Amino acid sequence: MKTRNLFLLPALIASVGLILAGRVTAQTFTTLHSFTGGDGAGPEVRLILSGNTLYGTTRGGTVFAINTDGTGFTTLYRFTAGASGGIEPNDLILSGNTLYGTAKNGGSSDNGTVFFVNTDGTDFTTLHSFTGGRDGSRPFAGLIISGNTLFGTAIQGGSSGFGTVFKINTNGTGFTTLHTFTAGDDGSSPIAGLTLSGNTLYGTASSGGSSGSGRGTVFSVNTDGTGFTILHSFTEAPLDTNSDGALPYAGLVLSGNTLYGTARNGGSSDQGTVFAVNTDGTDFTTLHSFTATSGSNPFGNGTNSDGAQPFAALIFSGNTLYGTATGGGSSGSGTVFGVNTDGKGFTTLHSFTAPSSSSPYTNSDGGGPSGELILSGNTLYGTASYGGSSGSGVVFSLSFRPQLSITPSGAYVIFTWPTNVAGFEYTGYTLQSTTNLVAPATWTSVFPGPVVIDGQNAVTNLISGRKQFYRLSQ
Repeated sequence: MKTRNLFLLPALIASVGLILAGRVTAQTFTTLHSFTGGDGAGPEVRLILSGNTLYGTTRGGTVFAINTDGTGFTTLYRFTAGASGGIEPNDLILSGNTLYGTAKNGGSSDNGTVFFVNTDGTDFTTLHSFTGGRDGSRPFAGLIISGNTLFGTAIQGGSSGFGTVFKINTNGTGFTTLHTFTAGDDGSSPIAGLTLSGNTLYGTASSGGSSGSGRGTVFSVNTDGTGFTILHSFTEAPLDTNSDGALPYAGLVLSGNTLYGTARNGGSSDQGTVFAVNTDGTDFTTLHSFTATSGSNPFGNGTNSDGAQPFAALIFSGNTLYGTATGGGSSGSGTVFGVNTDGKGFTTLHSFTAPSSSSPYTNSDGGGPSGELILSGNTLYGTASYGGSSGSGVVFSLSFRPQLSITPSGAYVIFTWPTNVAGFEYTGYTLQSTTNLVAPATWTSVFPGPVVIDGQNAVTNLISGRKQFYRLSQ
């Protein structure tokens, strides 16, 4: 059995009574890597996971790899300005041993590129250099892949100059502009990437929309460029304090027939929203409006309890959505949050800490998370664009573990831990005990096993008069 020493709870059982260790936190935040500038700076985008290896990019122009335990950091490729490859790379996707991505700038016309590089850093190839014409310019988002075809967006260019949706084969052939935004009802400036279901692409445009609101749209388009449809236009309101949000900078996540996303601004306090809308454009729902902020940190960001101005797409597990907010939280440095798909149960999972100085911004855990999270088991992985030991950003993990409580009850002691926290189902955990922590300690399962009462696993154990140490193993 694979055993995780999540914690030890010492319970000293003697004639004088029971000495309790208290409760153990349900989340463990770990800074896996602090960027120094020499290895990259400003990780703003989503990580991808293959086995035990995370891959990502930095605004400073690097592609990197790091193990999920924080070891083995490697700079796989370093971008150089000019025609060879581009600068400021975005999200990556992985197919086999090849990483595909886009860069905001550089290339033959300095309008950005589509590229690939192997996971060992070899064979970097520019598949397309944007011209700034009908093909688009300044791709701000990563790609998605279907078969041998890559799909993406460019924030500028196209026949009207307001951005494009495009596709290109993985060998660099067949570049096609699927849609050119007009800044009218269809929107403009698609900052986010796309979501694919069947032959339909879903995405957001950060501005434009019906009736000249300029607050952005949710759209769909077929993979052959036909059938472009506006699913939702965000509404205009004084100071952007509206019901649905404004300026959707993030892409969408699809579950069944429902699309989930975030808007950077708007909502009841103009701090952004989490929303849902059906794939046919019906039943738009604001699941959460981020609350008003007050005060400021050295960057001028206000503080609140839940976060502010979400920039990244959501992910989901079960009935829970997870995301990041670039600002707000207890120190104004951003948050990691979870919320149920019905809008209930909003939880701030982590508030990034205040800076120790403003130039550079340094702290232990980073700040300004603007990239999408990824989930593996009970652990979320992400990046923070600044902060860390050198102020250049971090890679982090946020692990969830059951929170164990111990309570005396006459001649018995009762152990309890939740069946789930923040949407994570806790299965396969066993309560074990030992009388001696000196290696090699002998751990035995506490019998009988737990019963579930009101969402809590509960084990009742008779006080034996001997010192006992307890742990949960998985």
